[in-house]
Amino acid sequence: MRSDRIKKGIERAPNRALLFATGITRKELAKPLIGIASSFTDLIPGHIGMRDLERYIEKGVHAGGGYSFVFGIPGICDGIAMGHGGMHYSLPSRELIADMVESITLANALDGLVLLTNCDKITPGMLMAAARLDVPALVVTAGPMLSGRLGMERQNLVTGTFEAVGRYRKGEINETELCALEECACPGPGACQGLYTANTMACVTEAMGMSLPGCATALAVSSRKRRIAYESGVRVVELVRKDVTPRKIMTKTAFNNAITVDMALGGSTNTCLHIPAIAHEAGIDITLSAIDEISRKTPHITDLLPSGKYYMEDLDAAGGIPAVMGRLVSRLKDGITVSGFKVKEIAKSARAESDEIIRTVERAYHREGGIAVLTGNLAPLGSVIKQTAVSEKMMKFKGRARCFDSEEEAMAAILGGKIKSGDVVVIRYEGPKGGPGMREMLSPTAAIVGMGLADSVALITDGRFSGGTQGPCIGHISPEAMECGPIALIKDGDEIVIDIPARKLELKVSKAELSKRAKSWKKPEPKIKTGWLARYSRMVTSANTGAVMK
Repeated sequence: MRSDRIKKGIERAPNRALLFATGITRKELAKPLIGIASSFTDLIPGHIGMRDLERYIEKGVHAGGGYSFVFGIPGICDGIAMGHGGMHYSLPSRELIADMVESITLANALDGLVLLTNCDKITPGMLMAAARLDVPALVVTAGPMLSGRLGMERQNLVTGTFEAVGRYRKGEINETELCALEECACPGPGACQGLYTANTMACVTEAMGMSLPGCATALAVSSRKRRIAYESGVRVVELVRKDVTPRKIMTKTAFNNAITVDMALGGSTNTCLHIPAIAHEAGIDITLSAIDEISRKTPHITDLLPSGKYYMEDLDAAGGIPAVMGRLVSRLKDGITVSGFKVKEIAKSARAESDEIIRTVERAYHREGGIAVLTGNLAPLGSVIKQTAVSEKMMKFKGRARCFDSEEEAMAAILGGKIKSGDVVVIRYEGPKGGPGMREMLSPTAAIVGMGLADSVALITDGRFSGGTQGPCIGHISPEAMECGPIALIKDGDEIVIDIPARKLELKVSKAELSKRAKSWKKPEPKIKTGWLARYSRMVTSANTGAVMK
């Protein structure tokens, strides 16, 4: 066992003494040592129920013949960090999380890992660590939140609060109604109710084979989630005994399966950052063009929030990810999973309980998958958009640029009524380096929707979007403005052409004029010059690479 290096041999007497100080017995010391990397915190709704799940994982580990140790991993709630300086830390925290799991696992010579996670950057950070370490591991995502209720109407975080801000500014609702929505939109534990980044990553994790069947959609408040936690604890000991490591599961095929399921669901554009970053740790190259290629041939078969009407609880009732995989079985390739069942076994044994929540391929909501990758002279290295959240009217759009060098400037203009039909809001210097940290732009995109401009205004940025974003919003523009990418050279009034079916994003300015502008461009001072974000901005790579650190 890997843990033998700290518990066997005369020279390890001091190591054993310290382990005995934790309360372990000599008999238990002979068993596999399993780390439970728990991202429990009182600060994140998606994580507040993890103390309970920790207990059930522990019970499973001990029932399976292992001995468990819980250790803490930090987490940031993107919704709470949104719209202010805190969002600078969200994407960079993914790297901290991976590094912390690596540090604790190797320093303590753990034999296996259960990665207890849920929200946006925490799940990919955990998976990056699993791929990097290649120590037997599986993931338990803590589950989606129940829908909120205001009277007899179901509510959720995005439409019930973020978009409600725009509705309030427009005069559609008053302050009393806004306050009522605030208090009921998020009724308790769990990841926010739609196919936003947290739940998208949970679905990707299950489709990749790194969590047990049903884990992604089993609700945070359910006894079923407790059972999955328990079974995960049992199972990880078996993975240790058989030496089934993450890289045996997280193959190129597994990543392609995960992307296929993601495109069929219409998940968050953030997967275009996270899947390549996880694959990078596994020694596999996943490009934006590869994601787009899969999306072009994968039908979109669910209609989930934010652009659809169904909630994660509905997807769970309809059969969850196994049922989605069942619809796509001919498009998936076989491989092993942490459950011991193969991909095709899981897919073929599943049943979709609703032909509307999970449609057949023949009755797909859209012919293509959720994400489109656009290129052109404005995004030579690529950009991404959730095309299934864009109205037919806005699939092709031509508008005049309104440029802002920060999210705050753009938000003030939107809420101040200064953005008009036909505008393309340009938010730049918000990329991985320029942000730094590539902040999410849910506040401005939701405000545009809430103010009724979703079918007449587009938004482009070198930053990124929440999984809750809908409408013609293009992010991850690469190269970013801080690297003198073309987005840095746009001027107010320039014409921008968006053609999603043709995968084009073009700035109607001549090469000669762009070259002239580039020569006069001056790199701005970094927004943050101290702390670890200053180091991050120097070391992080472009969004089209997954914003990995080199």
